[in-house]
Amino acid sequence: MRIGILSRGPKLYSTERLVEAARERGHDVRVVDYLRCYMEISSRKPAVLFQGEELEFDAVIPRIGASYTFYGMAVVRQFEMKGVFAANESQAIARSRDKLRALQLLSRAGIGLPTTSFAHSTKDIDGLIDVVGGAPLVVKLLEGTQGVGVVLAETRKAAESVIGAFRQLDANILVQRFVAESGGADIRAFVVGRRVVAAMERTAAPGEFRSNLHRGGTAQSISLTADERRTAVAAAQTLGLNVSGVDMLRSAEGPLVIEVNSSPGLEGIEKASMRNIADAIIQYIEKNAARGRSRDRIRA
Repeated sequence: MRIGILSRGPKLYSTERLVEAARERGHDVRVVDYLRCYMEISSRKPAVLFQGEELEFDAVIPRIGASYTFYGMAVVRQFEMKGVFAANESQAIARSRDKLRALQLLSRAGIGLPTTSFAHSTKDIDGLIDVVGGAPLVVKLLEGTQGVGVVLAETRKAAESVIGAFRQLDANILVQRFVAESGGADIRAFVVGRRVVAAMERTAAPGEFRSNLHRGGTAQSISLTADERRTAVAAAQTLGLNVSGVDMLRSAEGPLVIEVNSSPGLEGIEKASMRNIADAIIQYIEKNAARGRSRDRIRA
């Protein structure tokens, strides 16, 4: 099978592991910088070109960075127009990158979430804070990634100041209930298809409430409860993602989803869980990459 990995970083751990796993299973694999791809859009023969060469793949694995979502999705969509199977389809990536849209879809599906509020006007700050039960609370930039743009406001005054400052900058934000019982830890469940293939618990560094590994957090392998597994798989399917990292908090009312990542890194979770996740992704593609099979069925 001809597999294309759409990635800007051929030397990144995740990209190298996917290449290694594909080659070990006998596939022809190639890494392509999706920002260097360009498209011929025609009614008869849509094409994706790279340095003058038309790219022909049976399947593509999108590794689209958050900063380049729009163009990356356009490239994935063009492959879809050609009938190429995408490990994650363009619309599913779009849903996951729009944090508000993702939360709305998860809410409609009845999946556990921290109570969240969203507003435009600075005149509604009191209402935003009241919806989530007051301080402490978490303020999140809609465009933030890897813990950037996430602020813990421990008092009402601090919350009013942070929310007001973000809105003065015309930044779109979410305000969420702070789940104190999670103890500065969250769960990353790696979902491939309809099953969780690995899970880890990430714990925040001392003095930090964000557990992201990029911010000094530590990770260890854990076993999920049946409810946590069901929640992770349901969250991925709700957004239409075949490969995802579902981040959850353990709370008094059960697992609460805080984010679903469409390009989850492999390094932290492979090393923590000792699982060959790259191989699981390639096996999923082998079983599902019939030409023209990519068809998004999620409403909204």
